[in-house]
Amino acid sequence: MTITVLDTATGMRDVLDAPAPDRPDLLREMVRPAAGMYRYFPGEVDLAAMHAQSFGFPLDRSTDVVRQALTALREADAWARVERALQDAVAVQTRALPGITVPDLTVLMVLGDPDDTYFTDTVDGFSGNGSATGYLALTLWPTPGNLERLEAVAVHELHHNLRYAPGGVVWDPGSVVVGEQVVSEGLADAFARHLYGKAGYTPFGVPHLRDDAVLERVTAGLEVPGMHHFVAWVHGDAAARRFGAEPVGLPTGAGYAVGNRLVDAYLEATGTGVLETLHVPSREVIDVALAHLGLTCPS
Repeated sequence: MTITVLDTATGMRDVLDAPAPDRPDLLREMVRPAAGMYRYFPGEVDLAAMHAQSFGFPLDRSTDVVRQALTALREADAWARVERALQDAVAVQTRALPGITVPDLTVLMVLGDPDDTYFTDTVDGFSGNGSATGYLALTLWPTPGNLERLEAVAVHELHHNLRYAPGGVVWDPGSVVVGEQVVSEGLADAFARHLYGKAGYTPFGVPHLRDDAVLERVTAGLEVPGMHHFVAWVHGDAAARRFGAEPVGLPTGAGYAVGNRLVDAYLEATGTGVLETLHVPSREVIDVALAHLGLTCPS
């Protein structure tokens, strides 16, 4: 197993230093080693367009601000820290479950868009994707909080990769339900918390960790099928409006908060540790957790 953290520090510098007309092609070249994360997309993917759609730093504005942010990431030793965190996390997880598949990993870390208030404010300047086996994407703005949590967010995304790697849980787009992602976010946060304490919580879910109304509302949607519904039930109404989905009456990060509650209840009820739950079916987590919390399982 190898972990390759792409040298996007140099890549982003080259993009920002280039004349504006040349920047899209330079960006595509920088991102190309991670293009496999889009392998399930229909047709040919424009990597520059995907960068923009994923909150990536702008190519035609705010260049000086982005340069300053790049300097902050460099000074924080971000790339080396992410690599060390991933290596350490893999070692911890494989000691607990030595038979699991750990894919070779390619990590793409880029700056986000400082002018996108949904990115900077609603989701606290961070977006991650660990859903495609073999690839992790981290898009961030180097706020003090994000720099402090850098290791935790990296291992959160790693957990998704390990859960859905060959031999693990099968993510079937045709049948997967909201509950699978809710549980997966809770497990990933629990893994990050195991390694980094409270920094492992995804911040936008924290305000709702003890909100029983949010728990009951998300619980009602756990059996909703179809990935197009996930953004509303997991990320909340603001995300639903941003991405063209139907809001369901939930605050930002609701699914993350409920995922943490369900996983914590499951671990408490079963007496197991999070390292042993990597491949536990979400249905089992939900059934045990809701019974432990005195709630009715959704039908």
